[in-house]
Amino acid sequence: MNIVEYPDRDLLAIGLADALASELKNCLLVHPWASFVVPGGTTPGPIFDNLCAADVDWSRVHVMLSDERWVPEDHERSNAKLLKEHLFQSRAAVAKFVPFYIEGQTPDEAAPFLSEQLAEEMPISILLLGMGADMHTASLFPGAVGLAEMLADDAPLVVPVSVEGQEPRISFSGPALAGAMAKHLVIYGAEKRDALERAESLDVTQAPIKAVMSSLTVHWAE
Repeated sequence: MNIVEYPDRDLLAIGLADALASELKNCLLVHPWASFVVPGGTTPGPIFDNLCAADVDWSRVHVMLSDERWVPEDHERSNAKLLKEHLFQSRAAVAKFVPFYIEGQTPDEAAPFLSEQLAEEMPISILLLGMGADMHTASLFPGAVGLAEMLADDAPLVVPVSVEGQEPRISFSGPALAGAMAKHLVIYGAEKRDALERAESLDVTQAPIKAVMSSLTVHWAE
């Protein structure tokens, strides 16, 4: 795990966008497409605002979310909605979006189909993740029902997630994320930095972020 520190969040957004654009370009030099997995939430918005204008052959970039709340794409809680507003703009408007949400199905019903469909996108070319103060990443939450199975080496690519008090979710599994060719994590503030450092000494079921720590580049600003 390598930690890159930035003077502030604006410079992090610019610097990380540049790094991601460079990795996408390099991937496209040797592969017909690049699979690019990104987080939802508010944290990556400024990164996407910078990245969308990068001079990348976006028509060959397949964008997927690391996880998604099981709501329609126009729902205010949808991570896909954030991507449309921040990433699929400017040059990146032509990128291919590979959604999780399937109208009329539950996460349990959709997960096997999505695992089969997304197998051709594996391994993930470039992965960008966020992390909560509880050390969850994607929708791999400590205490989630069946978490150990979601993190196991033989887990399917895509898993349904049930967390008490939250809407149903779907997520890439631990091994699907861990197998990415390039892995990045963006975190802000002392609390999350401390949580990340604590995670190194915990079991992966207590700190799911530990599943992706090998060869991970962490981008941090206060």
